[in-house]
Amino acid sequence: MAGYIKWMDGHSRLIKIILCIWILDITWAVYRIGHAVIHKNVLELVLGILWIIAAGTVGWVLDLIWIILFNRIFWFHD
Repeated sequence: MAGYIKWMDGHSRLIKIILCIWILDITWAVYRIGHAVIHKNVLELVLGILWIIAAGTVGWVLDLIWIILFNRIFWFHD
């Protein structure tokens, strides 16, 4: 899972923006879940699972805006 996290972080801003498109935003939900598992954070894990539902509604828009402005997804700041 750490490899997936590093792989997602290593993409250019353009690829990250493309991955924010409505259906493709599920990749960022998996990223959030993997990040929570690596850091053993139960709250982030639960919120990451719930994000799968949010990604289909407004979550992808939040991710898109955050990546354009800050080059990171809408989530807890490390």
